[in-house]
Amino acid sequence: MNMIPKGATPSKLHPRNKHRNGYQMEKLCKSNPALLAFVFTNDYGTQSIDFANPKAVFELNKALLVREYKIKNWQISPNSLCPGIPGRADYIHYVADILAKDNNGQIPTGEKVKVLDIGTGSSIVYPLIGAQEYLWDFTATEIDPKSIQYAEINVNKNIWLKKKIQLRFQDDKEHILQGIIFEKDRFDAVVCNPPFFKSREDNWNVSSKKFQNLHKNKEQPTVQNFSGHPNELWYPGGEKAFISKLIYESMQFKDHLNWVTTLVSSKDHIKPLVSILEYHKATAVEIIPMQQGQKVSRILAWKW
Repeated sequence: MNMIPKGATPSKLHPRNKHRNGYQMEKLCKSNPALLAFVFTNDYGTQSIDFANPKAVFELNKALLVREYKIKNWQISPNSLCPGIPGRADYIHYVADILAKDNNGQIPTGEKVKVLDIGTGSSIVYPLIGAQEYLWDFTATEIDPKSIQYAEINVNKNIWLKKKIQLRFQDDKEHILQGIIFEKDRFDAVVCNPPFFKSREDNWNVSSKKFQNLHKNKEQPTVQNFSGHPNELWYPGGEKAFISKLIYESMQFKDHLNWVTTLVSSKDHIKPLVSILEYHKATAVEIIPMQQGQKVSRILAWKW
């Protein structure tokens, strides 16, 4: 089992990440004027936003997509997950490094590279970044009808994405890959941001703690700054159960898949998940650490 990336410190974003040097608020406000209403100078003399305010978070991420990824029109369905762009970009760059391992150390680019995004959400953020950074083609799946409706709007309003992103609706809540992988499909990589929580209550408890850490007014009612639909946030058994299911289903489609990857929020889940992969004789397993500020995560990757 290898630990990558080489030469990178765990406290920094990926070396190719456009957001390594922080947010340039003045330039971002020019890209998205709606952001200006939420920008203030903090106690350190730095321009920032209130990250406990969901509207501010949305406008910041929209500005990043407009400025750095040529996204002219972007919206998300009400109360859906608003992704943090720097962290999502990190994931894409590390997947590129994984694919380079099978390509003599060179990152494969262009439409010949096919990537499957599980649970793309209304934001379709991984396809947006991957299509712009590496010109990959994406098949993006979603189980929520409203989310896929907004995802389609985002694709249609950015003309260049129509040839890069194909949307597929998963109408069977009991499955992840079954029903959305066709006989002709061959994917170089799978990306997945799984539901992290076991239930609505589990989600609320963590969100409340996070909100109080972000907000100085301890009496203010909790607001989820990143929001999220139920299918985006919780799954019976939590992320370990979801990823375990992904592992078993990926075995059924191993002739269609090269690298399968997923974010893993809890480090305690890594050992049991790797044990499943080792028991079923995965030919390669990677654990890739990621860190953005105080947030620590990791990517689990495998191939059969």
